[in-house]
Amino acid sequence: MDHLFTLPSLISLLTLTVLEIILGVDNIIFIAIIAGKLQHKKDQRQARTIGLSLALIIRVIMLSGISWLAGSTQPLFHFALGPISLEPSLRDIILLAGGLFLLYKTTIEIYEKIKGIEHDENSLNALTVKSAIVQIVLIDIVFSFDSILTAVGLSRDLPIMISAVVISMVIMLLFSEKVSDFINDHPTIKILALTFLILIGVLLVMESFHFEIDKGYVYFALAFSLIVEWLNIKRRSNAHKREKKEVA
Repeated sequence: MDHLFTLPSLISLLTLTVLEIILGVDNIIFIAIIAGKLQHKKDQRQARTIGLSLALIIRVIMLSGISWLAGSTQPLFHFALGPISLEPSLRDIILLAGGLFLLYKTTIEIYEKIKGIEHDENSLNALTVKSAIVQIVLIDIVFSFDSILTAVGLSRDLPIMISAVVISMVIMLLFSEKVSDFINDHPTIKILALTFLILIGVLLVMESFHFEIDKGYVYFALAFSLIVEWLNIKRRSNAHKREKKEVA
């Protein structure tokens, strides 16, 4: 374990942790939106904590089975239909299922927001803590593949990879409530976050068919949109303060 505290190992750990946090942005947004649908703050906190804790355990198990993870990119079978020829791997199937699930969930959520549909805790369609936890864990498994394959690509040192994943997940857990509150307090930010998840869903589906698109473009577009929306929020806030002063 002493080698973890050498300068090269610390640099590797820091780099990998930062990348894991960046790759976890879409995960945090999804968790914030799902947990935000629960009626009570206590339930939201419970869903985030249990969901992320289970997701962390799953990621560590996946990292420990690096040989299995490497094999998950090997074709499972060959499928040919005319000029179309596919050789999907386990990773491709999980990415496709996750992308379609994300597209479905975010499309339904956007539709409900546009129509002004709200589910109270007695509604048949109301989200329960258990279903929120299941959704958080399932989508985290999908996002885990990018995260873990990045870790494997940057470092072959299992303790460093596990440490980076644990640190990044703890940071996600610490900030998930603040992100969730911010998104839920600002409806326009929530719609922006949902459209970002639509893009991520499309990217996951395309990636399952081996169409590689740099996610950096999507993250840059999100960051730019958030800055513009933050300026709009500040403008509306200042305008509201001026109106209150004029009334007073």
